[in-house]
Amino acid sequence: MHSTHSFAVPKLNPEQQKAVLIADKPLLVIAGAGSGKTRVITEKISHLLDKGIEAKHITAVTFTNKAAKEMRSRVEKICSAKTSKHVRISTFHSLGLDIIRKEHQSLGLKKNISILDEQDKLKVLQDILENSQHQLDKAQIKPLAWQISGWKNQAVLPPQAMSMAEDKQQQFAAALYEQYQQYNQVCNSVDFDDLILAPLKLFKENPEILERWRNNTRYLLLDEYQDTNTTQYELFKFLVGPLGQFTVVGDDDQSIYAWRGANPENLFQLKKDFPRLEIIKLEQNYRSSQRILKSANQLISNNPHLYEKKLWSDIHGDEKISVIKCKDEFSEAQQIAAEISRTKFKHRANNADFAILYRSNHQARLLEKSLRELSLPYVISGGTSFFSQTEIKDVLSYIKLLINPDDNSAFLRIINTPRREIGTSTVEKLAHYANERHCSLFDACFEMGLEHQLNERSYKKIRSFCDWIVSLSDRTQQEDPIAILHELIQHIDYYDWIKAHANSDKQAERRIDNVLELIKWIDNSAKKSQEERTLGDIVSRMMLLDSLERNEDEEKTDQIKLMTLHAAKGLEFPYVYLIGMEEGILPHQNSIDSEQIEEERRLAYVGITRAQKQLTFSYCSQRKKYGDISSTEPSRFLTELPVEDLDWAVVNKKNPEEQKKKGQESLAFMKSLLQ
Repeated sequence: MHSTHSFAVPKLNPEQQKAVLIADKPLLVIAGAGSGKTRVITEKISHLLDKGIEAKHITAVTFTNKAAKEMRSRVEKICSAKTSKHVRISTFHSLGLDIIRKEHQSLGLKKNISILDEQDKLKVLQDILENSQHQLDKAQIKPLAWQISGWKNQAVLPPQAMSMAEDKQQQFAAALYEQYQQYNQVCNSVDFDDLILAPLKLFKENPEILERWRNNTRYLLLDEYQDTNTTQYELFKFLVGPLGQFTVVGDDDQSIYAWRGANPENLFQLKKDFPRLEIIKLEQNYRSSQRILKSANQLISNNPHLYEKKLWSDIHGDEKISVIKCKDEFSEAQQIAAEISRTKFKHRANNADFAILYRSNHQARLLEKSLRELSLPYVISGGTSFFSQTEIKDVLSYIKLLINPDDNSAFLRIINTPRREIGTSTVEKLAHYANERHCSLFDACFEMGLEHQLNERSYKKIRSFCDWIVSLSDRTQQEDPIAILHELIQHIDYYDWIKAHANSDKQAERRIDNVLELIKWIDNSAKKSQEERTLGDIVSRMMLLDSLERNEDEEKTDQIKLMTLHAAKGLEFPYVYLIGMEEGILPHQNSIDSEQIEEERRLAYVGITRAQKQLTFSYCSQRKKYGDISSTEPSRFLTELPVEDLDWAVVNKKNPEEQKKKGQESLAFMKSLLQ
């Protein structure tokens, strides 16, 4: 039996404890940065189990897989593994996928649903447009994809989008949206936005299905509430029903995803929709020194707030917040690298204790160079995953089709990659036929009836492709799969296709190397495994390994972390360097132009509250922009910080005494190394 807590949950502060114990009314926890919100959620799950709510009726929803994984391991630590494994802990999207999978028939879908990622989505839109004689390049398709995504995040369906369209362009996008949804229906696929929109539509139209899911979800806990968009909030409302047995945890000061559709106004809405709402603020911070928090509080006080809060901490650090003025971006990268090297020596710190945060990815390039020069190991977090590269996805789709011909998504990806003169109208007819016959696209190619649907030329092309896949698939059972993979790539002239579609020789070379690396990886996996493994086993294991290994590699190795401010949310580091504190960079020029300074201020706030012991800002007095050197202004956010807590390192020339002291410190350290 799971251990019961006494009513006073140990080691929680009074506010945390209160948040854990309230279970009979809707609760909003305004949790400041570093205030122990994950702990509150996990202790609450434990308390709900103690109260006799069955594990299978408790659902906790987060936004990232990493957060879900962390929550799961914490729940298992404080509750018995037997009980806790039945608690549903998932991301919003995987909850949506669960609902779609269980209710696929009511949505007019078949069981094996394919999920389109961003690249797949662009490709489908491109195919639809080509089919309707609209030749648009990638740069033109992206805004259309964003527009469709924006509608879905606002819970707007195609007919509504059409009636809302204000001009020709929006009408065009709305018509494309309708075609795109039809195409996905026929091909039994959904995109990421559908994972929320489809369940919402289902619940609206089917009260009995909604009732079943409500009964299954007796208590719902939702993390990072400020990041929810309209559709997610609607889905949440449906699941909790009028009773509102829920705890949502959020911080309006960390709402930094408006560009992705997040709607911080949902915090206001909650009070309107649930008048019994109890509100608790967690203001004690367990991460940063009081000085860092004072700066964060002062900065964010310039934004309007529905719920005022002031973070405080018992941790007292002596270090002032440094502001380094640099001549240009080259000197900035060098100074930051030198500063890290010095701090590392002084405090005997590890590389992993340092993080450099920036507004945009391009700011990392020069930093990399400077860190390498000083032999400081680093890792860029949140870079492109190996598996999201186009060429890797192409080759894996071929392999997946050899393993499981019913994988519609893989089939659609490669049926015309490289070009086989199989047009989208042929694919649509095939998809339509497969849908009517309730079979996969691949199986449909072997049915007699298909001949009557397609012209002879198209039918022959499709059939010869499928016959070739079948013969290769059979051979993988008896022959060396690696040799077959090389043969496959040769047969489709894939390397020539890469060269023809690359922007440069260098890019082509890199892509071909990636494919070779993939095959090598599969080969090594096969050799490593003791028992005979099929190609299918290797690939599925490898897909899992990639995501696991990559995360673990990042966490275990002693490297300085480089990442964008968006990627840094939820993390903490003893020493944080926030670079490029200039007008036009942070706040970003686009936000200045569109007067969206508040979100940029929240972004700076997220950056500041990542630091535990020491925080350093840097800015340049000039910077290269579009090939010209132009002078820059320090960020307005620097002027909003408490003057008495800042040390403008270069501006206030260090007095001789201080210089001497610094020199002696470095000398003493060097001596200690030599002993």
